[in-house]
Amino acid sequence: MRHQNSVYHALTQYVPWDGFDQLVDEHEGDKGVRTLTMRDQFSAMLYGQLAGAVSLREIEGGLLSHRTRLYHVHAKPVKRSTLADANASRPVAVFTGLFSKLMKQAHRGLRRSLEETVYLIDSTSLCLNELSEKWARFSSGVCGAKAHIIYDADAGCPVYMAVTAANVNDITAAQAMPIEAGASYVFDLGYYDYGWWAKLDAGGCRIVTRFKSNTPLRRIEERAVAKDGAILSDRVGYLPARQAKNRKNPFGDPLREVRVRIETGKILRILTNDLDASAEEIAGLYKRRWEIELFFRWVKQTLKIKKFLGASENAIRIQLAVALIAYLILKLAHAAQKSGLTLLAFTRLVRSNLMHLKRIDRLLGNDVETPSDNPQMAFQCL
Repeated sequence: MRHQNSVYHALTQYVPWDGFDQLVDEHEGDKGVRTLTMRDQFSAMLYGQLAGAVSLREIEGGLLSHRTRLYHVHAKPVKRSTLADANASRPVAVFTGLFSKLMKQAHRGLRRSLEETVYLIDSTSLCLNELSEKWARFSSGVCGAKAHIIYDADAGCPVYMAVTAANVNDITAAQAMPIEAGASYVFDLGYYDYGWWAKLDAGGCRIVTRFKSNTPLRRIEERAVAKDGAILSDRVGYLPARQAKNRKNPFGDPLREVRVRIETGKILRILTNDLDASAEEIAGLYKRRWEIELFFRWVKQTLKIKKFLGASENAIRIQLAVALIAYLILKLAHAAQKSGLTLLAFTRLVRSNLMHLKRIDRLLGNDVETPSDNPQMAFQCL
């Protein structure tokens, strides 16, 4: 009988293993290692994300139960304590570097041209327990962190991630983010900083964000808008010349304010440095900001990162990096199948058949290995 690899093996083919090995060598990740190499560690964590494991013990048991199928997938059974020690001490730069490499690979197949790229910037809160208080203490008895993300709305995937303690302001993290000249950046009130806006503007980027209700605009032009439409006004003007403590405002170029009434009846003041696009286009760009909120919800619920497998900053950074790597792998595999399934439905089928010996493009086929290969039964098992 012809050998058939597992679904997990097919997914690992998207991992740039040569690049991973280079990162391990560069950061001396395997220096002094006797039992669990970084490749074994990553394979175990990736298996945990794709299988929906919620504990290190579940990863240990899952890999042990499939030990006869691990030889071809760069994996082996691991001890829970050994994996915990590795997550606490191995260089997180190896995993974030792999995420960057895979992100570039994903963009070659998923994103459109730079001129059409829309980047959404936001952060999501991560609840931690008291074991993380040494680095993520927010207040008495409360610990938390933030994942700061740049999300490519055209490609439907993240392009940047940073993790900070929860008490770090969003704008502080944003000032360290890479800026891609010519792209559009959409963000909310957490990034209200005239100096950062000026930096984006100087880089040729289009800005779409919210105006605070108490920020005045010195109007120099009023543009016509359709009657009885969602767009209430379209104005061009200048920000205040002075900031708090009489500091000079670094953003001196004209800006545009588009007032729009949304479905709930609330009126939003949308700011942009694009003086040429239609008011409807600007309002539509800001509305796309919700795509990153949906991404956060998808990753937290589907890849099970509401509960963390470690308490140290290093372990949490590693788990988040591997979760985003798993997301990119699923996104690439889903795009390659052209099956008509949603990404969520595809992910559920992958999880149900992860270690089954079948082709990934046959998840909905009739070449049955176990009863759970039936899609109806597979969904019932979730």
